[in-house]
Amino acid sequence: MTEQQTWITVGQRSDLIDGAGVGAQVDSDQVALFYLKKHNQLFAVGNLCPFNDLNIIARGIIGDIKGEPVVASPLHKEHFSLRDGHCLEQPEVRLPVWQVRLEGDVLQVMRPTKQATSTPF
Repeated sequence: MTEQQTWITVGQRSDLIDGAGVGAQVDSDQVALFYLKKHNQLFAVGNLCPFNDLNIIARGIIGDIKGEPVVASPLHKEHFSLRDGHCLEQPEVRLPVWQVRLEGDVLQVMRPTKQATSTPF
């Protein structure tokens, strides 16, 4: 039997900052949420950096490398795709990707699945 996935409210539209990350707590997990106004997209990845086991991804620098929206880890500057979570420097290392959406002004996430989700709104 599979566990039914449900949307989890983590904040409001007003919590989002264009071009910057914000963190949210979901049970024992932390999520890094990013809003790119230019592309009208939301992204959500795990906040735990796999290189140093610190919850710091939400504090990373947002950018674009060859058309790929990325966040750079604030300590060691590894770049992670916001679309699928892979590390550009070490593709075998990944961040979990959470589904994310705005339901009206309510910001919601769903636990990671195998497919990455970037949601226009």
